[in-house]
Amino acid sequence: MTALAGVRVLDLSGGIAGPVATMFLADFGADVIRVDGPAPDPQAANPGYAVWHRNKRSVVVDPAHHADLEWLAASVAGADVVVLGHGSELSDWGSAVARAGQENSHLITVRLPAYLDGHAPWGGGESHLLLAAVGGQAMRQASVCGGAIASMSPHLSYIHGLWAATCAVAALVERTVSSLGQTVTVTGVNALIGANIYSVSTSPNAPDPLTTVGPAGRHPTYRHFLCGDGKWMAIGALGPKFEERLLRALGLDSVIEDERIAGVTARMALPENLPWVRDLLESAFSSRTREEMLTLVEGIGIPCGPMNSREEWFDSEIVRAIGMHVSVEDPERGTVEMPGVPIVLTRTPGGVTRPAPSVGQHNGIAPWPAKAAQPDVQPRFVPGPLSGFRVLNMGTFVASPYAGLLLSELGAEVIKVEPITGDPFRVSGYTVNRGMRSVSIDLSTAAGQAVFHRLAETADIVMDAMRPGVMKKLNIDYEALSAVNPRIVTQSLSAYGQGGIQAHRPGVDMVIQAESGMMSAWGGSDDPVGNTIAINDVASAAMSALVALLGLYERQISGHGQRTWNSLAATSVFLQMEEMVRYEGRPSPVVGSADFRGAHPLRSYYEAQDGWLGIDVHTFDDNAAVERLQAAGVIGDGPVRDELAAAIAALTVADALRALAHAGIPSARARKVSEVLRDPELLEAEAFHIRPADDGTTFMQSGRYAAFSRTQRRGPMSPPGNGEHTRPLLAAIGVAPTEVDELIAERTVFAGGPVVHQLPISYR
Repeated sequence: MTALAGVRVLDLSGGIAGPVATMFLADFGADVIRVDGPAPDPQAANPGYAVWHRNKRSVVVDPAHHADLEWLAASVAGADVVVLGHGSELSDWGSAVARAGQENSHLITVRLPAYLDGHAPWGGGESHLLLAAVGGQAMRQASVCGGAIASMSPHLSYIHGLWAATCAVAALVERTVSSLGQTVTVTGVNALIGANIYSVSTSPNAPDPLTTVGPAGRHPTYRHFLCGDGKWMAIGALGPKFEERLLRALGLDSVIEDERIAGVTARMALPENLPWVRDLLESAFSSRTREEMLTLVEGIGIPCGPMNSREEWFDSEIVRAIGMHVSVEDPERGTVEMPGVPIVLTRTPGGVTRPAPSVGQHNGIAPWPAKAAQPDVQPRFVPGPLSGFRVLNMGTFVASPYAGLLLSELGAEVIKVEPITGDPFRVSGYTVNRGMRSVSIDLSTAAGQAVFHRLAETADIVMDAMRPGVMKKLNIDYEALSAVNPRIVTQSLSAYGQGGIQAHRPGVDMVIQAESGMMSAWGGSDDPVGNTIAINDVASAAMSALVALLGLYERQISGHGQRTWNSLAATSVFLQMEEMVRYEGRPSPVVGSADFRGAHPLRSYYEAQDGWLGIDVHTFDDNAAVERLQAAGVIGDGPVRDELAAAIAALTVADALRALAHAGIPSARARKVSEVLRDPELLEAEAFHIRPADDGTTFMQSGRYAAFSRTQRRGPMSPPGNGEHTRPLLAAIGVAPTEVDELIAERTVFAGGPVVHQLPISYR
């Protein structure tokens, strides 16, 4: 049994994001038919194609052939979900296809515009490189010399597809209540703000952060270090408790006591303090071997790990233990080793059962039977497709609370369950705790566990980010909760997954970046490079939301709850899935370098007289692109990168963009975050929300994450104070006021006030 058994999906998208979205649906049993056009798919030669299209069927539809369009119209009439890429609509295939979509009231149409709905500044289709440029990510990455930095994998496209899949499943959940479909639009900008939530949560009047801080980033104790034996490691000392603990263990008490820090360790990341603090720490690490430093740091309870290559990680016991290294027999590629399914439903698991189909492999199959008409069903208009569902979120730090924000954005009632002292990262985690209410409970006591059980009786989903085994010790694991609520779906996020020999280890994004090969691949033969984005955290947040919703949808169909889980380790493989793919004859995966601008001269960033721009030729032959550039007089007949660099360096960004547009080359200005936040188009689209701080200033935060045609939640969200809603939430489940007073008096629960609305010092 699979979670999406019986769900029919037509994939009419192109690029990467759409296929990744339908990959997730196919992995969990949906019947996904990939509709290919008569022209070759530009992505077909990429090794990632073997992953993105696994478990699917392929049918070629030629719009010039009436019979093909009849088949497509009939298939749309029988589909549950149709996925459309940038610039495409059902009407593009013909009036009969569009009419079939309108008549199928069950149909969920998922649209994935490359930028905003209707257009992209570069005038073309999906482009990770240009989206990162226009959205400020390229200019926000820490580096040696500054400027626009290219990522090693198209992670924005991956997150776009992941989040689109999550929204599609949310719409399926809503359909179990309303019986009606709707149109869901997830844009490239939605993916951009989702990935860059911390970068865009800032004051619009603040200067852009200095990026020339080196490839290790701007936090002196949350980064990678070179040890005395020439080996690299990463540590995750983030937050006052861990930061102070590390400094004291290294004999650097003087840093804490220095008047420039004055006991507030967050001040170490300030530009005026980072250089001298960093020098002291680097000297301390260089005085010992990596093994010695790993032993010391692990001994004081701080997450840490060695620097690995991608190949070492993919072959590791950790990755194999969580099912993220699988093999399939591909008729075109032979034996293909690829990443497995990065999320786990224990009762209705997903799996890789079939290789990617050859183009047109399933031509001639019959269309699905048409969906029955529903003339008497009244539309349901609610604020979010998950309106009416309750989630208990026990996450701390970044990834798990962020998953709560995402479910709240989709309309769920999300309750943040915190310890009496609060989430230890709640100050730095201000922006990821939005949209929830807070109840504080001491879960180490029997009385606290009893309170939690009463809350769980009213919940649909319980989310946690504790190490495996901790929930059981607290008597709030799936077995305990399902005894009081058999329909409960639990979701657990851990660093290294469930069941493997490393499952007990604590882990954080920065350490996973190092262990998974992300850093070493990005740095190449130079020093490793850490991603300024908390990339494993933000993607794992969406993964957590997706796996929980898959469990919820299946429960809506079967009536049974189940336990689900995911991990930062699995996410790290997903985010490098094209680089991880192996088969005989595949091109070698790209590696980067210090201040990496791009692996190919036609897919790279360049510096002009007054700024940076990116170009991305991805829809036609590279030779044809060179000929266009030469014909337009942009370049001569020398090496393409050298010619482009010289030509662009002699022009302003505006003039260079005009010259490239004249040659038909997709290109865009690489903007700083401050420019992005002031973009009137993005403000109009609610990409950002503006809110007042308690000190009278204002700041901006990520805004709308998706658009639902019938069930749209609107408006900004705020985080709760620790225990701010303890009294009303307990009253709502029948706890008498006198009993609440007793629980507070004995410190079983805590009732607090509102949060202080103020953004913290950025740690990345």
